[in-house]
Amino acid sequence: MTELPLIGEPIAAAADASGARGLAGARIGVVTFPGTLDDRDAARAVRLAGGTAVELWHADKELGDVDAVVIPGGFSYGDYLRAGAIARFAPLMSKIIDAANSDAKLPVLGICNGFQILTESHLLPGSMIKNDHLKFMCRDQVLRVENSNTAWTLDYETGQEITVPLKNQDGQYLADDKTLDALEAEGRVVFRYVGFNPNGSRRDIAGISNAAGNVVGLMPHPEHAVEPGFGPESAGSGGAGVGGSDTDGLGFFTSVLTKIVGGK
Repeated sequence: MTELPLIGEPIAAAADASGARGLAGARIGVVTFPGTLDDRDAARAVRLAGGTAVELWHADKELGDVDAVVIPGGFSYGDYLRAGAIARFAPLMSKIIDAANSDAKLPVLGICNGFQILTESHLLPGSMIKNDHLKFMCRDQVLRVENSNTAWTLDYETGQEITVPLKNQDGQYLADDKTLDALEAEGRVVFRYVGFNPNGSRRDIAGISNAAGNVVGLMPHPEHAVEPGFGPESAGSGGAGVGGSDTDGLGFFTSVLTKIVGGK
């Protein structure tokens, strides 16, 4: 029988810890904006995966020595104007944009509000608008992994179904048909909703990547499904037909460590 770790105990990642820096040396920055809610959850997910979480403030002028960045969920600047529109102009975002587009291709993950910020900053195409039913949605959501070759999905299998919590009001992914066709043709649809589309997103898209695969954005919250006893399997809420695991979201964070330490 597989022995589960104690609550809060780091879970061994798939990468070989004998790498040049080792897992603990892999530094994952977690950005906080005014109104961010899930930065501590994201930092905890990084630690549980075996990495080192580095606090980053939206007004910082430099990224510092980080190997990847997570832009977590919440309501940056109260979602004034529209979700992510003000956060896109934060001083740190210019550094993240430059690093993501550089030859080094810094891995960047945007979750929920982070996804909205990535579209506003044009690191990812399309836009996020209010859910088609115009209500806040909170449920456990089944996703299908459509692309397991990004920096954030290496530890999943293409076609694998996972269950993670979802909570959003502006979660409807929108793009013109030309953009959607290009995303499909280039394999840049990374996650798709299964069984139920909770917000009306075009073509059931839950998450996408940039062309290089180092930048990924999605609406559901993998950082809330990283710990035994505190995830969808235990909660069983939302009518998602939960058949996954409390730790289905951990693969995002072990994947980036695999990328950093293993050089994949």
